[in-house]
Amino acid sequence: MRLTVEAICTGTARPFNGAETSAIAKRPREGIVQLLEDGFAPDEQADRRVHGGPEMAVHLYPLDHHAFWRGLLDDPRLLDEPGAFGSNLAVSGIAESAVHIGDRFRLGSALIEISQPRQPCWKIEHRFGTKGMVAEIVRSGRCGWYFRVLESGDCQAGDTLERTEVGHGEWSVTRTFSCLIGGTATHGELSELAALERLAPKLRAKAAAKLS
Repeated sequence: MRLTVEAICTGTARPFNGAETSAIAKRPREGIVQLLEDGFAPDEQADRRVHGGPEMAVHLYPLDHHAFWRGLLDDPRLLDEPGAFGSNLAVSGIAESAVHIGDRFRLGSALIEISQPRQPCWKIEHRFGTKGMVAEIVRSGRCGWYFRVLESGDCQAGDTLERTEVGHGEWSVTRTFSCLIGGTATHGELSELAALERLAPKLRAKAAAKLS
């Protein structure tokens, strides 16, 4: 799998909903961007309790999903932005069903690894001004995913995102999201997820908690 990165997007925390701030609005960067353990430098997250950190260093929301949302949003103009869903990487031709937990990708001189699906929250609906988006993401599995950074490096728009290793091949992002966020997991699947080496520790713990 070799795909072109159309844009690398980062953001700063800005007023969002009353006293709330958010950095969900990501804008394309020009030139070389440094990718470190916690993500692109600089790229902010307003609430570090639930966003950012090594297990959510880089977010990818497939550009192909934008076409799906155009028919559902009250105002689709934000979809003209490559980082509309808070995505750091603007990439077409990739989807949750085609990638797996632990898949490794070369991006410029950096090496990144899929760590977990993205769990949608109310900020998506607030940003787009459309109710029901979270439920639709859960229903459709159009969730996007996060990478951890295994090797820091430099990258830029136009670079290739190349898969160098398939991780847990039985655990696509689609299946993982359906089991842990959609609530479809069987007892056996929860046992597997709790022991899945390359899954983010918080989600492994979530699976283990559901077992008990």
